[in-house]
Amino acid sequence: MRNIKKYMLLVAISAITYSYKAQESKSNSFSLQQAIDYAMKNSPNYLNAELDLKNAEYRKKEITGIGLPQLSGSLDIKDYINIPTSLLPAQIFGGPAGSYQAVQFGTKYNSTVGFSASQILFSSDYIFGLKAAEKFLNLSKISITRSKAELVAQVSKAYYNVLINKERLKLLDANIFRLKKILDDTKAYNKSGFVELIDVERLEVQYNNVLSEKEKVVKLIELTENMLKFQMGFKISDSINLTDSINMNGEPTDDLSAAKVDVSKRPEFQLLQAQQSLLDIDVKRQKWGYMPSLVAYASHNYNAQRNTFNFLQFDDNDINKKWFKITLVGATLNLNIFTGMQRVNRLQQAKIASQKNLNTLKNVELGAEIEASAASISYVNAATTLRIQKKNSELAQHVYDVVQKKFESGLGNNLEIVTAETSLKEAQTNYYNAIYDMIVAKIDYQKATGTLVK
Repeated sequence: MRNIKKYMLLVAISAITYSYKAQESKSNSFSLQQAIDYAMKNSPNYLNAELDLKNAEYRKKEITGIGLPQLSGSLDIKDYINIPTSLLPAQIFGGPAGSYQAVQFGTKYNSTVGFSASQILFSSDYIFGLKAAEKFLNLSKISITRSKAELVAQVSKAYYNVLINKERLKLLDANIFRLKKILDDTKAYNKSGFVELIDVERLEVQYNNVLSEKEKVVKLIELTENMLKFQMGFKISDSINLTDSINMNGEPTDDLSAAKVDVSKRPEFQLLQAQQSLLDIDVKRQKWGYMPSLVAYASHNYNAQRNTFNFLQFDDNDINKKWFKITLVGATLNLNIFTGMQRVNRLQQAKIASQKNLNTLKNVELGAEIEASAASISYVNAATTLRIQKKNSELAQHVYDVVQKKFESGLGNNLEIVTAETSLKEAQTNYYNAIYDMIVAKIDYQKATGTLVK
């Protein structure tokens, strides 16, 4: 019975451990889309862009609040340690003409409790401030889109960089396996006197070079994984597993034409357009700066004057315990009659800023077309290079297979093997570099045409 309990406990512990490891493995496994989604929630730069949007929302609410009724309350208590002294003509008290009598008016304690309210009735600055706040909020939303496009591009490139290097590592392992077998066979032939020692040494040099290259690729994979983690906002010290793979059998057939470019889809262009709206509003605000502002206000206060500190006692029939009302309403009209030509100069500055932004918009539009055209050409070139390198890799593999069969049948020599192996490794490296170049070119094209993110 005791052994059964121990067995069940062991099974339970094993199940819990397996479940924990499975969850941990799942949490560290990412497809490309999952890596992008993770980055959206954890990348510090993207999170700051979202915070900027929230800040713009609160800013809009703050400006809106300026036009709402402003209410305030106050409580003021004074203790006159020395009651203020006034000088009155002594004649009032029967004294000589031309002399003064010092007298003290008031009570030792004085308290005022009041409420006040104000309301903007008209202000051109407030009207245009509301419009600017709305445009600024829209600008922050566009900034989110731009940050998202940047993040998608960075994560995608880093993700594929890791995959490419892992594929290169697989090829190197296959090359090492083949070379090791040929080297072992050659050593056996050398001991039997069928090949010279130089043939063995030549293969050993090639074998050691491939081992050294493998070590470099292993380190490169670690570096590229860390770069991917950084772009994602993932903890560098944690392991990461990429579940997507590169389809090396498909042909690049996408029709990426520069004629499809719609510059209005680019976040950079949209940002400048939003900026232009803000600048146009500022020009209008300066033009309307001569308009007056009108503010209404009201206040209601209670005042008490006591010789003893008994403000909590109320009695309208006792002047020493009575609170006196003070109520007023009013309005203030502010007119900008002459400001030393400041308004005129501010208006001219606003017009210049608006014109500069229009010029920048035009420049970005032209630049976007050039960038998209260049990205399209880069993609076409990368696709062409990929097809060529794929064919070269297949030819190099075929040459190597033929040379290997000749060597195994005793018709070839190891110099041919070394040459074929070198050519195969170079062709395979060029092929995977071409794959990565084409992926990057496509991402850059989508980014240049504003189609990378929806």
